[in-house]
Amino acid sequence: MKIVICENEASQQEFLQSVISNYAMFHEPSMKVILNTSKPEDVLECVQHGGADCYFLDIELGSSIDGMELARIIRKQDPLANIIFITMHADKMKLTFKYKLAALDFIAKEFGQDRIAEQVREALRVAFNKYLQIGDHDETNFIQIKIGERITNISIDDVYYFETSSQVHKIRLYERNGEYEFYGKLKDFEQIDERLFRSHKSYLINLQHIRHIDKKRRMITMANHRECYASFRTLKMLESKLEQTNVIKQSSLNSI
Repeated sequence: MKIVICENEASQQEFLQSVISNYAMFHEPSMKVILNTSKPEDVLECVQHGGADCYFLDIELGSSIDGMELARIIRKQDPLANIIFITMHADKMKLTFKYKLAALDFIAKEFGQDRIAEQVREALRVAFNKYLQIGDHDETNFIQIKIGERITNISIDDVYYFETSSQVHKIRLYERNGEYEFYGKLKDFEQIDERLFRSHKSYLINLQHIRHIDKKRRMITMANHRECYASFRTLKMLESKLEQTNVIKQSSLNSI
């Protein structure tokens, strides 16, 4: 679970980072702070490049963009993101209902560090439970993979393809933000979304990320410029599937 902190006070930034890192170390190694900043502009840039799963936002940021506006932009980009507000003034919490921001929790600075740490840990526990549930529901458009003790949710929109690994019982997943190797079987993922297509016994590709098909070589070039095998039997099925779903450009279809 990727976490972003946007806090106006440097001492609070450091304190929140410490509490979250310690909680992750002992309870949920899947948690990681990917950005700790006082600038809402940094958060907006992060959101444009994949964003996070959980945001700790100071309402009073001392900027032209306050925590409320920042949350509104995040929520527009990612309705599933967990947003936890931090504020020195408890009465500001009422504004979140007015603006319909659906905050997961509120943390009041006025209660001191021990109380803040307790609130942060509880918010993390609830946020991580919600994070786990995202991968359990088909309608959320995410898949959930486990790598050792780490659990990661990945949007199907970002998946390029799966392939069998050279290591027994493992598969490799290539997606927009990286690649992962984990225990599993390709057949476990075949039916989760109509865009996923078994082009070969060793490959499960995302139709929307096909860039070129070489029929003679029986190779499919994906959006990340890597090639996947296609069996002779599946090429005709692939052509039919692409015409039905209309998920790639006509130039790619013409290459079949």
